[in-house]
Amino acid sequence: MRSSAWRRTSLWIRGGARGPAAGHEIEGVEVPADVVVYFGDGASKIYQLTQWLPVLEGLHAQHRVLLVFRKLDALRAVRGHTTLPRLFVRRFADLMALYDANEYALGIYVNNGVTNFQSLSHPRMVHVHVNHGESDKISMVSNQAKAYDRVFIAGRAALERHRKALIDFDESKLVEVGRPQLDEVPAPSLPASDLHTVMYAPTWEGENEGNNYTSLDRYGVAVVTELLRRPGTRVVYKPHPRVAESPVPAVAAAHQQIVELLQSDPTHVVSVEGDILAMFARVDALVTDVSSVGLDFLYLHPDRPLVLTDRRSDPEQLAENAPVSRSCAVVDETTLPDLASLLRSAIDEDSHAAERQQMRAFYFGDAAPGSSTARFRAAVAELVGDRRQKLTRHVKHASSMEAADTAEA
Repeated sequence: MRSSAWRRTSLWIRGGARGPAAGHEIEGVEVPADVVVYFGDGASKIYQLTQWLPVLEGLHAQHRVLLVFRKLDALRAVRGHTTLPRLFVRRFADLMALYDANEYALGIYVNNGVTNFQSLSHPRMVHVHVNHGESDKISMVSNQAKAYDRVFIAGRAALERHRKALIDFDESKLVEVGRPQLDEVPAPSLPASDLHTVMYAPTWEGENEGNNYTSLDRYGVAVVTELLRRPGTRVVYKPHPRVAESPVPAVAAAHQQIVELLQSDPTHVVSVEGDILAMFARVDALVTDVSSVGLDFLYLHPDRPLVLTDRRSDPEQLAENAPVSRSCAVVDETTLPDLASLLRSAIDEDSHAAERQQMRAFYFGDAAPGSSTARFRAAVAELVGDRRQKLTRHVKHASSMEAADTAEA
């Protein structure tokens, strides 16, 4: 391994304990690990990483894992949430010096942040994109997938998603591992209730109109109002974490109106910051948008009713882009006037039960919850082992070439 000096721009925090302070030059920094999990975004997107932390902590017992951050607020945001070693590296030169000094075997990326390409420029690691959920949003497939050595996906639906969206893409890069993030669901956070619990979980408005799948400004208040009319029902409102600070007036107004409707009765629950996976165990039916939330619920509870929304009111396009919509009732402009009847058929009569079971297999395969983690670890182990062998051969080859050059000189 080559020893390189860090610039005076890095703060090292390992396993929760503060190491050499910022402003000090550090010679030949060695932070041993097998797997680097790279996160280049700020704290506002830290949820993309935190859902992976239990999986990564389990992996750490098999292959040493190091979390690498490029934004200090993101590093601070995971304090208290994990015991994994953590490292803050501000400058690109320092990042490359870290990688050079340690010869990590594998890099994991949970999103498509723009600084990922700085990390991807390192030539000796195998770079793996795992994303932060399984969703039918258009943002789930990017041409950036071509830059990674491997892309871990949930199942057949993700394979077809990449096939439809990308041209000249090498499908051999895709590795099906299921949804390991859902194998370690936290203990139920919702209090038990004798009431029938229905959750409304809208997504945020996205970064552009193409990625806008929220139902809040179109149907949100109507959905919650109708759920409140249902006798013996507890309504749980769990919006995407970014909804509460939405700059879109209509989304912000709908969110506030829903909060006011539900907070007037302690029977109901408003949870802006809570872990949605910890709530699912006590949710009897879910109304949600095109996002990872509905698919996570389908993975964990395919026996429970799922209702989807479509802000564009285009059933054919929705069925093409989000196949899960073929297995559930859909709230759009055409069905909104008869929302009570739609909810009664979907929730009380569970009219799509058989289709949901088939759709779960399409998205995740037939494996039961708990098996995805084993598939994920096996895929990582294979890649780490293969890369270690190649790195060893690379060093031997470089040494022999250097010896030959010296002899010729």
